[in-house]
Amino acid sequence: MRLGKENEGFLYRFLNKQFTLLTGRIMVKKLGKEIYVKYLSGSTSFFTMLIGYARVSTQDQVLHAQEDQLRAAGCERIFTDQVSGKVSERPGLTEIKKILRQGDTLVVWRLDRLGRSLRDLIDWVAYLDSEGVALKSLHESIDTGTSTGKLVFHLFGALAEFERNLIKERTMAGLVSARARGRTGGRPTTLDPEKQDLAVRLYNAKNTTVREICEMLHITKPTLYAYIQASQKDS
Repeated sequence: MRLGKENEGFLYRFLNKQFTLLTGRIMVKKLGKEIYVKYLSGSTSFFTMLIGYARVSTQDQVLHAQEDQLRAAGCERIFTDQVSGKVSERPGLTEIKKILRQGDTLVVWRLDRLGRSLRDLIDWVAYLDSEGVALKSLHESIDTGTSTGKLVFHLFGALAEFERNLIKERTMAGLVSARARGRTGGRPTTLDPEKQDLAVRLYNAKNTTVREICEMLHITKPTLYAYIQASQKDS
């Protein structure tokens, strides 16, 4: 049941609260300018809602297709972002975090609309689970509110862990191989005093550009300027 502004003042103090009414309970929830009320006969469960989230990567793309599917799925509120998935700051998701309550379900058209990567997606599912909120993806037919949906994300988590371990093993193997050939990781060592003096003399002669000096001696511009500054202090 949706109530208008004439009831808002009376119901606001019951926002997200439950109180006994005869043999049942009433759950009151405010979303934006609207207040939703549900009578829970003899039940102590929360009034659950479907909250939709849609995202496109650029301003040139449109959200209509995603929004239509979310509405068809029963979403009562839909939040949107027009930003690349690589961007961590997404205002729509920030707003969703503020209104999601235990028992709600966050609905997306496709999983990649929510997570920037598999790791990010798994982190989102873990966050929602800690808040008592389910995640539902329409395209993949996944609902973490069900046992099957939870199992799928446990498998995703195992795959992500496997991928991290594989990358770590490859990195370590590469370092061992490099050391065996006499190479070590990390930043290159500084020039010996003779080459440092050469770098300064080339710079002062003004016949060679800074870029050419750096390429010749395999150093960066800040390193070259540090040598020059040190020589000026010594002189």
